[in-house]
Amino acid sequence: MLLSLSSLSLRPPSPPLLFISPPKPSPSPLRSRPLSLSRRAMASSSNEEDPRLQRIASSIRVIPNFPKPGVMFQDITTTLLDPKAFRDTIDLFVERYREKGITVVAGIEARGFIFGPPIALDIGAKFVPIRKPKKLPGEVISEEYTLEYGTDKIEMHVGAVQPGDRVLVIDDLIATGGTLCAAIKLLERVGAEVVESACVIELPELKGRDKLGDRPLFVLVKAV
Repeated sequence: MLLSLSSLSLRPPSPPLLFISPPKPSPSPLRSRPLSLSRRAMASSSNEEDPRLQRIASSIRVIPNFPKPGVMFQDITTTLLDPKAFRDTIDLFVERYREKGITVVAGIEARGFIFGPPIALDIGAKFVPIRKPKKLPGEVISEEYTLEYGTDKIEMHVGAVQPGDRVLVIDDLIATGGTLCAAIKLLERVGAEVVESACVIELPELKGRDKLGDRPLFVLVKAV
């Protein structure tokens, strides 16, 4: 499919650039749904049109009707197969957060565990996993959140995050925002300051950003 690059200058947006095809055709019969580069992400770049963002958007595969009919699954495993795109993803986050005094990178299960640790290492912060119930040994603190049908909860170790810690929350994608919002509340309950949440992909039509309220969110690409 076509990938569009959103204009992120302060001037009225120009027509999107269209990527007709990737340089090397993928052997997979599945093609990606269009992804637009985030205005926030582009604003953080020194260049108006950062080629790293284009590479990341092009590397994400979309699987239709997975895990159930009607769902367009954003597959970042193809980004992990592209060392340049994977490195670009980490670098863009590191460049944004290196000088922000982050002391903790909190990764949400499961794909937050992929992006969080290398970011934490590069900025000199500790990594804290936020997990599904009954996955962490020892004493935990939990936060419940609402699903479409029923509830779920997430947990982290007691003492892993200290009052006054400056936290970056990482996940691969924000959809409805329920898990991300619960993670923020969990961290704030122990006295941490959540500086920002960051995701590789945003699904704007699911309005997850609205659920976060005025809490800052940074994303690299948006599915459109």
